[in-house]
Amino acid sequence: MSTSRTTAAAPGAVVDLAGGAGAPGRVPKPRADAVRNRERILVAAREMFVEFGSQAPLDEIARRAGIGNATLYRHFPDRAALVHHVVLYVMDRVTVHAEDSLAEEPDAFAALCRFTHAAADERIGALCPMLSDGFDGDHPELHAARDALEAAVDTLLTAGQGSGLVRADIGVGDLMVALSQLSRPLPGTGCLDADRFAHRHLQLFLDGLRAPARSELPGAAATLEDLRRKTM
Repeated sequence: MSTSRTTAAAPGAVVDLAGGAGAPGRVPKPRADAVRNRERILVAAREMFVEFGSQAPLDEIARRAGIGNATLYRHFPDRAALVHHVVLYVMDRVTVHAEDSLAEEPDAFAALCRFTHAAADERIGALCPMLSDGFDGDHPELHAARDALEAAVDTLLTAGQGSGLVRADIGVGDLMVALSQLSRPLPGTGCLDADRFAHRHLQLFLDGLRAPARSELPGAAATLEDLRRKTM
């Protein structure tokens, strides 16, 4: 999701912002400080969106990122662009956690636990703007990232259910809604040690996913497609 730009140079040359002109057709490499600033903005915005929603003040996001407002707007010209890229950033990182957890953990339930706690640390609640009316959910980048996330989490959950370690009456939508709600602090509260409580509550939730199930859930398992149809 890195950004790049070109400046005037000799005909046919592309300027590498890291230092000098490159060969014709070469994609310019962003400067290291630009990459760091972009990452700081995305991380700060992710935190603010979880705490205060996607209408969080942009100047406060810049302050938390340790950069000036002008730097924020150079990377993200308006709020919609920032929200778009925060959502992509979170989805991409959560997808990697799902894939790595299943590949590296000894059993599917351990993989599910690792993924759930890692996704909470990535502030998965920052994806909530996807469910709002003003969010452009039809962008090709978002379709690709969402499909990758759904596939990775579905594979993880299916592995747990197929091994008999995870109850069979839940779907990806159930997991993602619970994860988002349990890891999201009350808006504007600045709750101390929120992460510690979130991980405790997530583990209680995960224990409830173990098979054999000790109760019968009302309704049907939810998919992410169900969530989109009902909210978008």
